[in-house]
Amino acid sequence: MPTTAITPTTPTTTAQATQSLSDNFDTFLTLLTAQIQNQDPLSPMDSAQFTQQLVQFSQVEQQIRTNENLESMLSQNQAAAAALPLSYLGRAALLDSPHTTLPEGGEASWTYALTESPAQVTLNVRDAAGRIVFTAEGPAAAGSHTFTWDGRRTNGGEAPPGVYELSVSARDDEGDAIAAEVTVMEIVSGIDLTAAQPRVITQSGPHDLDDILGILAPPS
Repeated sequence: MPTTAITPTTPTTTAQATQSLSDNFDTFLTLLTAQIQNQDPLSPMDSAQFTQQLVQFSQVEQQIRTNENLESMLSQNQAAAAALPLSYLGRAALLDSPHTTLPEGGEASWTYALTESPAQVTLNVRDAAGRIVFTAEGPAAAGSHTFTWDGRRTNGGEAPPGVYELSVSARDDEGDAIAAEVTVMEIVSGIDLTAAQPRVITQSGPHDLDDILGILAPPS
């Protein structure tokens, strides 16, 4: 999926502050010049007052320059952050996500891991509207398990291609819930640079970089 760089069309905060400071300084110099030209020779102006004001202008200018440098560093960091996901294009990503795609005439596959040995495991496949379309019992064992769904509903009908979610309900002998981590493996087909942070795009949609648990070499 092609991406388009977004260029800001409004001035930055530091640019506005610089313009405002310049305008104020010009006004200050105009007033100071007028005061000096029209001062009473017998009671000259106290130079300490306008010297202090000049120092304040200088301090504000230094702060604005500091902010400009910070903005520049931030832009460089954002550019570096955008470069990293670009290297993921065409590669398989292990995602911390329960969502994957059921292709036309194909299968959907998930991996889930249980932290403890359960007494019962129920696997529910949900469609984009959150409706359960398929239910199955999973192996009552701790560790990592792979579940592959052929797209057939519990009632025997065929589900249409699209994005589906796997929810894992695992409980111990006392009926307490056991945590389950669901992951999927999908190919990175694009990079979304329109958000505050870059996101990778796979067949099931966009994913935050924090959702990536690992990257594999491009498929042969």
